[in-house]
Amino acid sequence: MKNITLYLYLLFFTSFQVFSQTKFISWNIENFGKSKSETTLTSIAKTIQDYDIAAIQEVVAGYGGAQAVAKLASILNEKGTKWDYVISNPTSGNSYKKERYAFLWKTSKVKLKSDPWLEKKYHLEIDREPYFATFEINKKTITFVNFHAITKSKQPETEIKYFKFLPEEYPNLNLVFTGDFNCPESHTVFNPLKKIGYASVFQKQKTTLKQKCKAGNCLASEFDNIFYKSNTLKYINSGTVLFYTNYNSLQEARKISDHIPIWFEFSLN
Repeated sequence: MKNITLYLYLLFFTSFQVFSQTKFISWNIENFGKSKSETTLTSIAKTIQDYDIAAIQEVVAGYGGAQAVAKLASILNEKGTKWDYVISNPTSGNSYKKERYAFLWKTSKVKLKSDPWLEKKYHLEIDREPYFATFEINKKTITFVNFHAITKSKQPETEIKYFKFLPEEYPNLNLVFTGDFNCPESHTVFNPLKKIGYASVFQKQKTTLKQKCKAGNCLASEFDNIFYKSNTLKYINSGTVLFYTNYNSLQEARKISDHIPIWFEFSLN
């Protein structure tokens, strides 16, 4: 009897541990809109279907962007798990390309809390202002801040420097910054976030594709990352998805994106 009780306890504890873990994926999918065929969208769906929440950057602001996200969600739903999604309005900056952001999530694992929003306070200082979405996981909340910085040549650190003010602006939210920063985490612009307890999921991890692989090396720059408050959630695992290995050439893979997805598994404290 004692053995049965112990077995049931361990089974319950293990099940709870698995259930309490959340897998998050972030991907800058280049020019995500009408240029993506259904075959391409199906390939993207296969890449993200094993995760619970997905953040996408570089959704086309004009016609085709929102439709591509909706079609991606439809393909994911055909795989037997219910997914929902939200899409931002176009970003407001005028000096660079307007874009949208998107989140998709498994409704059985997470719940969207309130309406997501584009950050307006620094919309003049940040060209493509970040998109906030708060999710409830096991009665605890987490807010992902989805971001795509201006290109390296335009000095993305001039935008990222304002991120240090966001935790103070939203003191009641557990903010996690994610996306394409066009800047390595080793840059000093991230030091203020690190000083208040933020950690980067990746260090020295290249996430963009080269034009051509050289000696088996196909990755170019350390641009994509995730920054989280280390006392609010527990890091479990992380990695990248080398989706380009499924294609005959890098040129073929780059039709999907010039970035690889990054992922992060965690539980909330």
